[in-house]
Amino acid sequence: MAYTVEEIDRIGRVAFETAQKRRGQLCSVDKANVLEVSQLWRDRITALAADYPDVTLSHLYVDNAAMQLIRWPKQFDTIVTGNLFGDILSDAAAMLTGSIGMLPSASLGAEGPGVYEPVHGSAPDIAGQDMANPLAQVLSAAMMLRYGLNQPAAADRIEQAVITVLDQGYRTGDIMSETMTLVGCKGMGEALLAALA
Repeated sequence: MAYTVEEIDRIGRVAFETAQKRRGQLCSVDKANVLEVSQLWRDRITALAADYPDVTLSHLYVDNAAMQLIRWPKQFDTIVTGNLFGDILSDAAAMLTGSIGMLPSASLGAEGPGVYEPVHGSAPDIAGQDMANPLAQVLSAAMMLRYGLNQPAAADRIEQAVITVLDQGYRTGDIMSETMTLVGCKGMGEALLAALA
């Protein structure tokens, strides 16, 4: 795990700018009590905070962050961390939603629109069976609108359509529970289109 000052600053600026578009809270996750590279990470993120007075910065060690994410996920707004810890925390966060099929993701850089995709990958084991949950992909498109294309109203519309469909009780198999209506990928897509209309 090697990071340079320049790389941490680049990542940190993207994180602070993302937090500015949200609730203005940024939690930096590291292991500065053990790892030298995390000590550098914490120092650089702390130094960048002076450039973003409208963002509240906090720090957590990764083990505590994992526990806090499970215990009280709503306390977090924007989290910035290195790749290793980010991989672990994003998988834990995916399961908080009930299914990995519910979690969108974005790989953002200082330049360009970024890469937006669900965290779950392609699920080849269920390909062509009308079983996949499309919500993470749809929510990834909403993230692209919000963060990559600066179209927050369009992003809000998509996110509200997802909430509406879930409130109406539609569920794919991965999030199905009693009293809900089971639909496949196509059915969920049709319900989303109706909610957007």
